[in-house]
Amino acid sequence: MLADWYSLSHVVHGLLFYALLWLLFRRLPFPWRFLAALAIEAGWEVIENTPFVIDRYRETTAALGYSGDSVINSVSDMLMMCAGFFAARRLPAWASVLLLVALEVIPLVAIRDNLTLNVWNLIAPNPAVQAWQAR
Repeated sequence: MLADWYSLSHVVHGLLFYALLWLLFRRLPFPWRFLAALAIEAGWEVIENTPFVIDRYRETTAALGYSGDSVINSVSDMLMMCAGFFAARRLPAWASVLLLVALEVIPLVAIRDNLTLNVWNLIAPNPAVQAWQAR
């Protein structure tokens, strides 16, 4: 698939990477911060498709049948991160925060999942959250 509900979380990655890299490496020229974000996202795409992470997703998140991303979906996810990164560069900080909140709330309401819940369930699975997501 070129895009799915989780594509929104990759836009969030871009917003977060922009903010984090700006805070930590403000003096680094923008192209270098962008390349760092791209490298982080590419690294995540590789790690996300390892058997260990795929199995972890199946065990602890709403993605019970997850079998990894296709190459085209991984490329799309990286482009989504780029969109978020460039949006954060252009938008005022308050608009970036509003966009981030919207991109977390929309999939939460639509599919009972988002980046926050995904990370939470990967690190510290919560049976109550998992039961809510399974409904």
